[in-house]
Amino acid sequence: MPEIPLATIILVIILVLAVVTVAKGVRTVPQGEVWSVERFGAFTRLLQPGLNLIIPYVDGIGRKLNVQEVVLDIPEQSVITKDNASVAVDGIVYYRVMDPAKAAYAVQDLKQALVAMAMTNIRAVIGEMDLDQTLSSRDRINTSLLSILDGATEAWGAKVSRVEIRKIEPPENLIRAMNLQMTAERERRASVAKAEGDKQALVLQAEGRRDAALRDAEAREALAQAEANATRMVAEAAAGAGSDALRYFIAQQYVKAFESLAGNPASKLVVVPMESASLAGGITQAMELLRAGPPPAGSPPPAAPTVPGVSPWNRG
Repeated sequence: MPEIPLATIILVIILVLAVVTVAKGVRTVPQGEVWSVERFGAFTRLLQPGLNLIIPYVDGIGRKLNVQEVVLDIPEQSVITKDNASVAVDGIVYYRVMDPAKAAYAVQDLKQALVAMAMTNIRAVIGEMDLDQTLSSRDRINTSLLSILDGATEAWGAKVSRVEIRKIEPPENLIRAMNLQMTAERERRASVAKAEGDKQALVLQAEGRRDAALRDAEAREALAQAEANATRMVAEAAAGAGSDALRYFIAQQYVKAFESLAGNPASKLVVVPMESASLAGGITQAMELLRAGPPPAGSPPPAAPTVPGVSPWNRG
């Protein structure tokens, strides 16, 4: 076997050492990440995305940090509310590394620290609220957690931009009890609404009857007033024209009433308990009185047309 020259061995060693040196001195950082550089274990500077050079064998890569916004899951945990109700709660936290040096060296594990702090503060915030407030106040819980976590992570070089409670779930027996309570409350509201509707209907009916009675009374009053006016006008006419005009007026109304009864299509039978001659005689007597003129002074007034019976007719 031929012996390899010493110069060749040295050259190969130098080439390998050169390649390793270049590899250790040139670093390519991907977009969205920042790397820290440590010199003999001490932090010196940060490498930004792109091609970077470091001193080989002296400088080394310390932490590789993601400076994009990160979504961190908060594991589900059981939380006791103020009224001793147990609920299962989980959530998510959105955060971003703002100071990579602090995020790399101010806290040992940023994600673990955020998860632990979020879980602890979820228990603290929900523990101050009863079950109804917990189920209906997600925004309040999110705002409280965001304020607490953002203030606490500032020293770690991270910025918490959003906190969302994903699930707040009571146990099954409590859910059944809440459903029964909700059903009873809805039935109570329906009963109250029905009672209010019945009451309102009775009030409206009473008001309608009152208005109808008032209008009926007003109509009767107006009719009575009209009859009184008509009677007064007849009396004034009789006082001016004498008793003969009054007799003529009575005879005329008598004839009109009889004609109305006889001409009514709904009447099947008309029974007249008087002689036709009596009716004709009364009308003739009234006409003669009108033609004869007023009686002399001191003479007795002529007799009015006789109306046999209490009622001039009966309807059957």
